[in-house]
Amino acid sequence: MAPEIKREVKLEIVHVLFLDIVGYSKRLTDEQQALIDQLNQLVRESATFQKAEAADRLIKIPTGDGMALIFYNSPEQPMECALEITRELKWFPELAVRMGVHSGPVSAVTDLNERSNAAGMGINVAQRVMDCGDSGHILLSKRVAEDLQQYGRWRPYLHDLGEVEVKHGNRVHVFNFHTDGVGNPALPEKLRGSKNTESPLQSPPQTRPAQKIEPARERFAICVLPFANMSGDAEQEYFSDGISEDIITDLSKVSALHVVSRNTAFTFKGKPVDVRQVAAQLNVSHVLEGSVRKAGGRVRITAQLIDGSNDSHVWAERYDRDLKDIFALQDEISHAIVDALKVKLLPAEKEAIEK
Repeated sequence: MAPEIKREVKLEIVHVLFLDIVGYSKRLTDEQQALIDQLNQLVRESATFQKAEAADRLIKIPTGDGMALIFYNSPEQPMECALEITRELKWFPELAVRMGVHSGPVSAVTDLNERSNAAGMGINVAQRVMDCGDSGHILLSKRVAEDLQQYGRWRPYLHDLGEVEVKHGNRVHVFNFHTDGVGNPALPEKLRGSKNTESPLQSPPQTRPAQKIEPARERFAICVLPFANMSGDAEQEYFSDGISEDIITDLSKVSALHVVSRNTAFTFKGKPVDVRQVAAQLNVSHVLEGSVRKAGGRVRITAQLIDGSNDSHVWAERYDRDLKDIFALQDEISHAIVDALKVKLLPAEKEAIEK
């Protein structure tokens, strides 16, 4: 028998998003597979997921009825990812998903397929937090909430639910994240039946002052088509694609907008486009198209926002800028689109676009 090899266990603090499909076990086998495939696609289309994966700073753990996503940089990453997924889920009512977020220790392990993986309390607690929720809930552990409360863009939307007993008699202190059109404001069913949900330092959930409810905003759906590269240099394709992708990412941070994912929008790349047909096919109200011409240290971007119902221009503009101003220009275009649709940005959304 080969001698047992003892390895030093190295713990790292990570930031975990745990999510699963509510009622999954009650579905037929073919329905289960279809739901998981759809959820996997929505998760893969998240800009935060793609960025972390490209940087090799993401571990994905399938759980049968959902998954755990392990981020390494910031507790904002699982929250951003949760918001991006939640906005897309509104267009898939058959997918009932709940989410839990926690920051905690894990250790690197190698699974049976000799792939890098992770295990530890950080993942376990994230699952326990998620288990407290119902469909649509984005629940956070107290640890994550305390980290996010230091930032104005998160603080107003963190609602303290107190402590709740979970598996094996353990207790977790949970917060509910919800804002206009995102998350589930209802008290989770598990907490309604919990005897000791309040913590010593907090009032019971039912005695806390009601949160101010803002009037619902009109919601638009938009597809940002890949901007055409007019530079005459095929190597500049990445530049024009990057501009389109950044605008998609910025607009996705506006809760009053449903933005078609990058993967779907880029299926139209290099093809002649009938805007009405695209709008009907993707069920969107507006389409943004444009072009990029780069020469030396200058760039020209033209963009036009089109009403998909009648092919009329809602807004159009041409920008000539130095390349060093490209990021500010992308923010300017995103703000112009929001203004053209007469959408009022929440303070947190304005800050996120300009970040």
